[in-house]
Amino acid sequence: MGDRAATLCHALQALRALAATGSLRASHVYETRPWGLREQPDFLNAVAVFDTELDGLTLLAALGEMERAAGRSAPERPWGPRTLDLDILDLDGRVVADSALTLPHPRIAERAFVLVPLCELDPDWRDPLTGRTAAEMLVALDPDPSEVRPVGRCDPEEGRFLAGEAGPELPRD
Repeated sequence: MGDRAATLCHALQALRALAATGSLRASHVYETRPWGLREQPDFLNAVAVFDTELDGLTLLAALGEMERAAGRSAPERPWGPRTLDLDILDLDGRVVADSALTLPHPRIAERAFVLVPLCELDPDWRDPLTGRTAAEMLVALDPDPSEVRPVGRCDPEEGRFLAGEAGPELPRD
């Protein structure tokens, strides 16, 4: 909801500024059909890889603060419209399963909107539970290229959206 690209770019800037966060690399921004609840505007998605000294729960709390700062409130319906949704996909290969945090994210292999930008940054990333790489998961999912469309990129220094930058070639069979 709102200015999706600006919100996403500001979130990447906030991640970069997060205390104890080292270098940050971000994928292109991809537009995708909504997942879960289909009757809503398309999503913008990206993946960021960064170093941090924060533990999982502290990082999760910081991401929640960023979501609230971006105007996020509880959606009326599960997977309903929201201004920003930040997830932790992996944290140094740790396996965590508790009520607050599950690592790795349990639905990575089901979501082209996660796998496409993840493969852009690290196609060799391995799921610590299955041993499968991001590229292997993407090939198995075999998404229609029109499902995940590169629309630009966020300038990490200025926090502004650069429309029209094409994404990279991704793993295929």
